[in-house]
Formats: sequence, C-alpha cells, structure tokens
Amino acid sequence: MTLLPLSPREPPLRLGPFRTEAGVTLPDLRVAYRRDGPASSSAVLVVHALTGSADAAGDWWAPLIGAGRALDTDARHVVCLNLLGSCYGTTGPADVDDFPPITPRDMARAQWAALDALGIERLELVAGGSLGGMVALEVALERPSAVATVMPIAAPAVIGNLAAGWNHIQLEMLALDRQRGLELARQLAMTTYRSEVDFDTRRGIASYLEHQGVKLRHRFDSGSYAALVGAMNAHDAGRDRGGLVAAFRALAAQDTSVIGVGIEGDILYGPRQVRALVDAARAAGVGASYREIRSDKGHDAFLVEWDQLAAIIEAALEPSAEEVVAASA
Repeated sequence: MTLLPLSPREPPLRLGPFRTEAGVTLPDLRVAYRRDGPASSSAVLVVHALTGSADAAGDWWAPLIGAGRALDTDARHVVCLNLLGSCYGTTGPADVDDFPPITPRDMARAQWAALDALGIERLELVAGGSLGGMVALEVALERPSAVATVMPIAAPAVIGNLAAGWNHIQLEMLALDRQRGLELARQLAMTTYRSEVDFDTRRGIASYLEHQGVKLRHRFDSGSYAALVGAMNAHDAGRDRGGLVAAFRALAAQDTSVIGVGIEGDILYGPRQVRALVDAARAAGVGASYREIRSDKGHDAFLVEWDQLAAIIEAALEPSAEEVVAASA
C-alpha cells in the first residue's frame, strides 16, 4: 500500500495508554503530525477528512498554508494531526488486533493528547471539513477555554440519517470483501462528494468511479476506512452533554465563537445541516455565524475553492476593531 507523505520533519508522537469511549485502552497511542510556522506564535489546528493525512501544508490544503497565505506560517503556528484510526502514522486497525469502535470525540481527545505533548495550550482557530469538521467541533467542546474559534466546514453537529445510510452501505461492502469492498465503498462515497452539475461535466462515469476506487485501495487501509466511517456514524456533539444546546453553552461560557461553513449543492452534509449547527450555537448564546461556499463541486468544494476558503479563514483570524482597542488599552 502506497501511503501519502507524513510529516517531512518529525517522527510520530508516542503518547502511552489511551482509553476510548468504548472502554478499550490502546496500550501505546502513536500520533503522526506536521507543524509549520514559529512555535511561539498563535496556534491553528486543521483537521483532515476521511482519507487525509497530517500533511495539510504539503498536500490537501497546501494552497491555504504557507508564507503569505490565508494560514500564514510567518505569523502563525499551523498544526495538523493524523486522526486516531487512520493509517498514515497514527494508531489504527493495522496496528492493533480487534481495534475498538471509535468516535469523533475519541479522535478529539487523541488530538488534545498530542497537542499537550507538543506544548500547545490554546488554539486561535480549529478548522476542518467533513469528518474533520466533526472532530474540530469536538476539539472545541472538549476544552472550550482553550479554543478561540471553531470552524466546522461541510459538517453537521449530529450525523444525518441519509449520510448514516450511505455509511451503512459502505460498511456492508467492506464486510463482504475488504479490498473490492473498499473500492466499491469509495465509488459510492464519490457520488456523494460531487454535485450533479460536476458529474454532468464528466465522460465515462463508470470508468471514473472505478479509477477512484482502485486509487484509494492502493493508498489506504480498509480497516482504517471502516473505523473512520463508523466514527462518523457515531457523531453527535450533544450526546452525554445534555443535548446540543446545552453542549454549546460550554462554548458560550468561554466566548468561543463558531463559524459554520456550508457548501452550495452539498448533498452529504449540506447547508441545512450546517445552519442547524449554527442555530443551536446561537440558541446557547454562542457568537455564531454562517458562511457559504458557492460552487458546482458539491461536498468536495472545501478541497477545491481556494479563494473562497481563504477569504473565510482570513476573516475568522482578523481581530475585530473592539479586540484591537482592548489589546492596546
């Protein structure tokens, strides 16, 4: 299996025992990571989606991270951690027999364990798309006092039934045949990642989907895919927190702001679901706002629409006039 690059700079962190929500203790949690920019500056955490890696700056968000870019590494410390259960350097099914079911909350707690090891106590922004947006939200809810702004992109506060249904079908495919099942699961997922308009611009859809399935089989582990898809189906930010509004009150108490970013034409986690997240945050007293990416690319627009993403991120990181006055007083 050919994997994407990990960090070009540092080996994975070794963090010792880690207990999951399922009550299973992983004996030695390993987390792969990449960080860019001066360690003494404000920290930003970016969280990858289903099959991504810690190499945000060199791969999937490269146009947004670097000197002079939206996440300016001359001014900010940008960190990306490979998710628990993945196969790009962090502990996952390929490393542990009978790997337990995991949740986005487990992933968020693993991220905090890694951030603690790196000496990062506070995040100016935590942002991610799709599964990464679910985990970003959980990162903020786990330690509201340590996060200034959380930005879930194309991600709901609670998994929707239609998305859960698509995930169920993918998991059934994997149960029948790990390798061919992985290819078919990816093909099904691709039909939810793109818009009808985008598909209408393509020729040879069957061959396109087959290509996408084979490509993923060559670079990703089927056990990790099953673990991460299962985690998405367990996503509910209000679970065991008294419900969603009660959960968001913890953010309001710490003045953590929420920016929900929806994508026009997203059929997987569309604008309605992101608006519901923002509405629940507002009902809890959180300073919450909604932004929307206009695109014909569907769900995957958070990996394509660089100019719109840059503008949203730059606005989120730009201090308000009130903050500037307060800081200079």
